[in-house]
Amino acid sequence: MGLKRVVKKGLDLGEMGFNKEGGVINWFPGHMASATRAIRHRLKLADLVIDVRDSRIPLSSANEDLQAQLSAKRRVIALNKKDLANPNIMQKWIQYFDSCKQDCIQINAHSKSSVKKLLDLVEFKLKEVISREPTLLVMVVGVPNVGKSALINSIHQIASSRFPVQGKTKRATVGPLPGVTQDIAGFKIAHQPSIYVLDTPGVLVPSIPDIETGLKLALAGSVKDSVVGEDRIAQYLLAVLNTRGTPLHWKHLNNRRVENEYGLDKPEYSLKNLRPNKRKPPNVSDVLYIEDLVTDVQRALYKSMTEFNGNVETENDLESLIEQQFKALQKALKIPHKANEARLMVSKKFLTLFRTGKLGPFIFDDVPEANPVS
Repeated sequence: MGLKRVVKKGLDLGEMGFNKEGGVINWFPGHMASATRAIRHRLKLADLVIDVRDSRIPLSSANEDLQAQLSAKRRVIALNKKDLANPNIMQKWIQYFDSCKQDCIQINAHSKSSVKKLLDLVEFKLKEVISREPTLLVMVVGVPNVGKSALINSIHQIASSRFPVQGKTKRATVGPLPGVTQDIAGFKIAHQPSIYVLDTPGVLVPSIPDIETGLKLALAGSVKDSVVGEDRIAQYLLAVLNTRGTPLHWKHLNNRRVENEYGLDKPEYSLKNLRPNKRKPPNVSDVLYIEDLVTDVQRALYKSMTEFNGNVETENDLESLIEQQFKALQKALKIPHKANEARLMVSKKFLTLFRTGKLGPFIFDDVPEANPVS
């Protein structure tokens, strides 16, 4: 398969790592090492674990370094960011986890109703020990940027409504970069018995098993872009879309009118305003601008693929197509031809559209045949 060969080659990333020099990168900062020790210690006390993962990469976003310990505990896998995942494929993942006798639930960490369903499942799972334990501890674990801190904040809001005295405590820290939450804190969510949910830092394993897993984590934002490079992450995203034939599904967009149908001037708009930590919704003209931008991007990828005479299953042909698509995206995104670092700007804007779900819902992990859940 062309994608596998290109990924194995590393998309010019180097055989030994993802950084420009091709050397080994530091996946595991010191604060994460100390956090792992703290998690291992507290796991011994936990009655149940909420294992938060990214719905787009249900296996790749698992913390492999803790799986042996986690699998020995009562566990609920919470597949977060369900709005960004393909619902048809997600049903297959739910069935897969069910076949592995593993409790799994899809959630949107920013939705209280969604989080309440998760907490209902947690309380149901703890019923068997409630009768003999006056205090129960629930741990929340997950690699960086799976939305774990957003989940903790929603749990805190729900807990504060149930037990108002907690409303004065500090919320879990939320930031746009992986590994922001570094302290462990807890919130009471139930009484008689008392159930506490403990927050834990996002932790990435000290070694990533293969390049493709690393690229998936980078694509989802669990690895800082600066570690891998936006250019390389964008190349990987294009490689996946091309080998799946995704741009061909955007055929209908090729016939849409290019001109502004609404008679509104297109503003200078920053894609940063799409990010979920921006609470203020964009105005109508901004929304229309983004819709036009997405259409231009999808149309450009569709056109480049239909005009492509090669075979995406062939390594050299796939790389050639990706290079053509970068040029098409530069034009679609209206980035000046002679602008310094134009390719980097293309990569950043393209990745922002993907990460905010503007290009559609995706799942990048393949559902295993019948392997045990990790």
